[in-house]
Amino acid sequence: MLEGLHVKNLVIIDEAEVSFGGGLNILTGETGAGKSVVIGSINLALGAKAGKNLVRAGKESGFVELVFSVNNDVGDKLRRLDIIPEDGLVVITRKFTGERSVSKINGETVTLSKVKEAAALLLDIHGQTENQTLQLSKNHLELLDKYCKEEVKPYKKRLKDLVTEYRNKENELLEYSADEASISRELDFLKYECKEIESAKLVKDEEEELDKKVRKYSSSSKIVGLIEEARKNLSDNGGADDSIGSIVRAMSRLSDVDETSVELLNQISEIESLLNDFERSLSDYADDNVFDEADFMQSEARLDKIRGIYAKHGGSYETTIDFLDASLAQIEKLEHASEYKEKLSMEVEKLKKVILSECDELTKVRKRGALKLSKLVKQSLIDVNFLQVEFDVEFAGSKDFTSKGNDEIIFKISTNPGEPMRSISEVASGGELSRIMLALKSVMADTDEIPTMIFDEVDTGISGRTAQMVAEKMALLSVKRQIIAITHLAQIAAMADNHYLIEKKADENHTATEIRRLDEAEEVSELARILGGVAVTENVINSAREMKKLATDTKIGLKKG
Repeated sequence: MLEGLHVKNLVIIDEAEVSFGGGLNILTGETGAGKSVVIGSINLALGAKAGKNLVRAGKESGFVELVFSVNNDVGDKLRRLDIIPEDGLVVITRKFTGERSVSKINGETVTLSKVKEAAALLLDIHGQTENQTLQLSKNHLELLDKYCKEEVKPYKKRLKDLVTEYRNKENELLEYSADEASISRELDFLKYECKEIESAKLVKDEEEELDKKVRKYSSSSKIVGLIEEARKNLSDNGGADDSIGSIVRAMSRLSDVDETSVELLNQISEIESLLNDFERSLSDYADDNVFDEADFMQSEARLDKIRGIYAKHGGSYETTIDFLDASLAQIEKLEHASEYKEKLSMEVEKLKKVILSECDELTKVRKRGALKLSKLVKQSLIDVNFLQVEFDVEFAGSKDFTSKGNDEIIFKISTNPGEPMRSISEVASGGELSRIMLALKSVMADTDEIPTMIFDEVDTGISGRTAQMVAEKMALLSVKRQIIAITHLAQIAAMADNHYLIEKKADENHTATEIRRLDEAEEVSELARILGGVAVTENVINSAREMKKLATDTKIGLKKG
């Protein structure tokens, strides 16, 4: 559940921190106090689009932090997204600076799409915008599938794979429906490309070997020159050979005269031997670096040809061979285009029959789910004071199919006896839409397993007994889920397990919104304010106290079942 909210320097909030509890959390306050900013802050932390002028005037940055505690089931789902709860907690933050923002989960920077994936597992925010989506019949199928998601899941998975295969084969068939001239041009092109590759007789790693050889040939003239220079310094008159030989002869005569010079003779004799070895090695090296112009030209031309072919087909031996294999297969198909087209047409038709059969099975599953949903929603609507109500899910087959099947459905409702069933968009007022959505949310709460639900002004357009019944419905919903709701109605506020007051405080130079949790006496005072408006008399306070007691007794009864 949502354990805490921390907001700093956003719009009219300097800094606010709230610790939410389990059950029903109610937020109330005067109109314009900033209630929408609080819910908006939660939305922003969870990836909602950030508008301009979001950061409080005079501040460099704004900040929102949400702290969630998660059970093992939600924790496992988060881990599949590479989000690891720490001590059973997940902390989502978003920092705003000018027109930029940075989101983090447990201190690690993440994308907004990752935040939204996590948010889908942690909470469900219901506001006036979502009410409007209920008026669009295209959203009804999604709601039905959400209700019976486990039943429809395998069918939709198979359909997704089948439809993908079908679309691919359909596109392939279009290629073979081209005119003969186009097919002939493609054949000529592919045959030319394949012939060029095959005639080149490409060998793996040949390019690298030729590259080394050509680079060596390119440097060989310099190599030969340096070898000749070394040879000249060795063997010409006055070269190293003559000089060392002269020294050896002189030292030999010296050793005949003075035996102590023998060691010097040995040293120079060793140098002469090393020099002879060097000359032989230099000669071998020269033999290895003979410049063969014909071989050089041939090698360079071969390398250019290989590289030219590779450049046309992905830049490497592997990609070129892949292209060759694919092209040979395509040539085979094009040369037998009419036969292959006929075969492909049969495969497409066969796939279409399989898909339509799968769609029929999916429709049957949905209809079973729709029957259950209709009964549960009708009862839930009665619970929120639709006394003479009928609710149904109408199916209509589509001419086409998608990965979701070929069903088009409409939620239909009749709110008065004798009235025909009509689409929700045709009959529902703003207040009715809020109650219908609440009824749907109540039914789906047991299937979506989302631990926290947020309702932004669910009481729009309702009052009196209807408000009381909506309050009881929300209290019942909060037995299994954490509920956070903004309300203007005392009947709903009285049901709070945790009641928070949102206040705007202002002086001549500064305006800011503050949030604080109310104690029992303050709850009664806030209920009295909602009930009495400007004039809060003793009678109003007594009425508020009685309303709170009745709400407490009602909640005890609801929890007992």
